Amino acid sequence: NNEVGTLQPIKEIAAVAHEKGILFHTDAVQAVGSIEIDVADMGIDMLSLSGHKLHAPKGVGALYLRKGINIKRLMYGGSQERGQRPGTENLASIVGLGAAVEKAACSLEERTGKIRNLRQRLEAEILCRVPGSYRNGPDDETERLPGILNISFDGVSGESLLLCLDMRGVAVSSGSACTAGSLEPSHVLMAMGMEEKKAQASIRYSLSDQNTLKDVEMAAEITADVVERLRAAIDQ
Repeated sequence: NNEVGTLQPIKEIAAVAHEKGILFHTDAVQAVGSIEIDVADMGIDMLSLSGHKLHAPKGVGALYLRKGINIKRLMYGGSQERGQRPGTENLASIVGLGAAVEKAACSLEERTGKIRNLRQRLEAEILCRVPGSYRNGPDDETERLPGILNISFDGVSGESLLLCLDMRGVAVSSGSACTAGSLEPSHVLMAMGMEEKKAQASIRYSLSDQNTLKDVEMAAEITADVVERLRAAIDQ
């Protein structure tokens, strides 16, 4: 999940779908490059991935189709992409995506270990520095992506917190990029049973192997200061 980092039981879900004769597609944009994925073992028929999550050029992605699966085309015209999508291929971005995936696969364990340690440090620092802060998502590390941290803060507006952190140089989000511009509370957090007020006071931190311990400590320090200032302003 792209908001709280929960790893879904894909293999089990695929098995249920196949028992009913249903093809199974998974959106693996967050997972590719962060965890090991074996499409055959997991029973995945179709899988989507995006380059920007792997430090590849933005705007390039890929769709994996298990051999033998035919899909209806969305656009008509040329016969590129085996007749699936007309238009000249963006060769530079395709090569960039391939190189990024290869690099991610070769250093997967090392990179994810570093990212997980950074996320754990960020989580510990924020929860320690900020009273009334709560992490959202599973406790089991095996059920979490290494680089996503979602935290709720009592007594502040998520929108205000987002803007203030941005002004201080900390780039976070109030949900996923898919819901950018929406003032509604996260549908993910609401589905998890969270109260609307708490869901609206939640933000997501996303880390990569390009982040450093200094970044994490700075983000935690600024977050604590911003939350304290926002709470003080409300109490006045």
